[in-house]
Amino acid sequence: MKTSLIRWITILTSLSWILILGGCAFVYVPLISRPQPLEEKVVDGEGEAKILLLEVAGAISEEKRRIPGVFEKISMIDEFREALKKAESDKKIAALIIRINSPGGTVTASDILHHEILRFKKKTGKRVVASLMGVAASGGYYVAMAADEVVAHPTTITGSIGVIAVKFNVQELFNKIGVDQETIKSGDKKDILSPFRPSTPEEKKILQELIDQLHGRFLEVVTEGRKNLDRERVAKLADGRIYTAQQALGHKLVDRVGYLDDAIEGVKSSLGLDKASVVVYYRPGSYKSTIYSGLGEGGSPVFNLISIDGENLLSSQGVRFLYLWMP
Repeated sequence: MKTSLIRWITILTSLSWILILGGCAFVYVPLISRPQPLEEKVVDGEGEAKILLLEVAGAISEEKRRIPGVFEKISMIDEFREALKKAESDKKIAALIIRINSPGGTVTASDILHHEILRFKKKTGKRVVASLMGVAASGGYYVAMAADEVVAHPTTITGSIGVIAVKFNVQELFNKIGVDQETIKSGDKKDILSPFRPSTPEEKKILQELIDQLHGRFLEVVTEGRKNLDRERVAKLADGRIYTAQQALGHKLVDRVGYLDDAIEGVKSSLGLDKASVVVYYRPGSYKSTIYSGLGEGGSPVFNLISIDGENLLSSQGVRFLYLWMP
């Protein structure tokens, strides 16, 4: 008790001298610790060979969410890369199953995840299976195209192959409340898609050309990922509509319909494994006990099917090009 009292007196005295000598000092005391390295946990099965479950859940974005000293979370891209790097160094990892439960997200983030999976396959030669959960649409489906096999849950909603960019025109609203906006620009296209004025026909044409090119890339990715579909057939399916699991199977957009445990058994069978340990990566403090435990620290993702903004995907930062299902 006496030692503890002396310790607190010393701390308070030190802080007092800091305030006196510095005039005004700010002491930074973080309320939460920084993210800890990923750890491994067996959630099902047994055996030396491992099947790793990774997850792409929620809106796909490369942005980090951070409030200094209060909240800090690495981006989806960084965490996915970290998990793949850890898996690369583990020779016991026999295959990856990527659970996808996402309406999509930004074009770039979706493309990065797709690229990282292809890079992992090329470097390790390991089999990758995509297990589509409740929603695996647009960018979520784009990511799945990097897998060797795509298994859709019986109630999966997938498809929505296409690109979208949205802007809000608030000019009339500002006029009604007496707010005016002035823009000084170096060229007449510098504020293209500004929310403070209608787009001109020429600007709409420019943006449509960009959309068409990004859509063309989506078609290439699907054509490459679905060897039994040619580009012409993919283009007919890629009008933005969504499909049920059975519809997707009929159109050859997925390989089979089944549950996550069916995907696991399929991997074991394809690799000739009698048994295998199913593992997940997690950060200390998060809950992981079964193959259906979400990997996100915030719990299972919740999709607002009326208006998905995907954690500021449609924020005031400007118009973004999205592989995103937006009901």
